[in-house]
Amino acid sequence: MKTLPMTSLLSGLALFAAPAAFASSTTSIPAFEASISTAQGPSSPGGTRVLRSELKPALEAFIYDTGGPTGVDSAERAYLTTRLNDTPFQQSLTGTAAKYYADFHELNDATFTSYPLYQGSVANTAASLFGATGPLASNADIREGYIPNGQGIANQATLGTAFTTYFEPPVGTFQPITVKELIERLGTPVKGSTPTVDEVEGAVAYITQISRNSNRLYVADWTCRRCSFSPWNTRGYVIAAVSTDRRFVRMVSVWTADYGND
Repeated sequence: MKTLPMTSLLSGLALFAAPAAFASSTTSIPAFEASISTAQGPSSPGGTRVLRSELKPALEAFIYDTGGPTGVDSAERAYLTTRLNDTPFQQSLTGTAAKYYADFHELNDATFTSYPLYQGSVANTAASLFGATGPLASNADIREGYIPNGQGIANQATLGTAFTTYFEPPVGTFQPITVKELIERLGTPVKGSTPTVDEVEGAVAYITQISRNSNRLYVADWTCRRCSFSPWNTRGYVIAAVSTDRRFVRMVSVWTADYGND
């Protein structure tokens, strides 16, 4: 495990340890309802049905309701639960939108204290595990581990804290993704080079070994100023694949670019 600069660790944990008082259901709930009304309006591409592409930004009102990522509080969680059990509302969502709503609800459970998720380095290189070389494999850091039985499940706070603890960079909010979105993200340029088809396909197979039966895939972006692994300011993303029992997590962090070193 890396020895972390205290400033990097604390800044990352702050995103997920924020007290519920920082969030405000008085702004997030009306914002969500307004977005849904627009999505069901005459100019919406889905007509009265709410598309996944419309639901996703609507739900972000619960994450960024104070201008920054603070997480879903208990009042927001209660509202989301009511809507989850609201049959007419759920029927207004397309199938993929309903799946995203359920995934978002599960991940953001209003728990601000993380559960103990250990993440250890894997034995083989990314190139070996992906079965191909290229910019993706060269810039991927892979770790995996589990939450001890009876000590919790993988949620927003747990994933965020574990990433910053074991990988180092502060990380943003995790969001559910589909396998199609996983392929698209893994295929994006890494340090100016496009990953090869073989390494993307290999990475998808390796990542979904964990999530195949649970359909639990999440992505978050990270940035780090002068982390221990680089003299530069860096950025990238992390994919988290979670097992059916929500205790085992495989994380693949990809360093995509350097940026201004001011």
